Amino acid sequence: MARDINDITGTIVDAAIKVHRVLGPGLLESVYMAALAIELRKRGLKVEREVPISADWEGEDLGLAFRADMLVEDEVYVEGKAVEQLIPVHRRQLRTHVRLTKKRIGLLLNFGAALMKEGIVRHIEGQPDTE
Repeated sequence: MARDINDITGTIVDAAIKVHRVLGPGLLESVYMAALAIELRKRGLKVEREVPISADWEGEDLGLAFRADMLVEDEVYVEGKAVEQLIPVHRRQLRTHVRLTKKRIGLLLNFGAALMKEGIVRHIEGQPDTE
């Protein structure tokens, strides 16, 4: 049975809060994303990590554009960071990555924030970002 997109994003956020609470800030992004993937799988979600994403220019393949940090249930793009503070380029990167992965929704999770809830940005394609 397909899960509701809000249920999926809610589960991702809840799992990210748990990972941040247990591990605390100060580790590499890759550590948080590995722990998040484990936690999401335990909660019954399909998770893919480091997915190669290509881009094209006027119909010509440009090859590998980036590797998606995480795709959840093939519906949600998840970008992980472990920085003291998110800056505008992180939000622009999220919007570009959501568009190139052809997903409708993306989450930017900053595990470097003092409180995880302060480090979450939600982007819905075609709408302003929410925090």
